[in-house]
Amino acid sequence: MAKAPAKTITVEQYGSPIRRPKDQRATLIGLKLNKIGRRSVLPDNPATRGMVAKVAHMVRIIEG
Repeated sequence: MAKAPAKTITVEQYGSPIRRPKDQRATLIGLKLNKIGRRSVLPDNPATRGMVAKVAHMVRIIEG
C-alpha cells in the first residue's frame, strides 16, 4: 500500500527579529527563516506548529 503524501505548510517571515529574545531568533533559524520575505516549506506536525506559534507575530502561514 502506498504512503499518503506528507502534509506540508509554507511559512513566510514578515517581521524582523531585531530586538527579540534569542530563543525567538533561534526558532526562526530552526524554521529555516532569518530574513524578511523568506519562505520555507515545512512538515505539518505538532513540533512545527509549536515553533510557528512561538513566533506568530513575525511569520504567517501561506495557503496553497
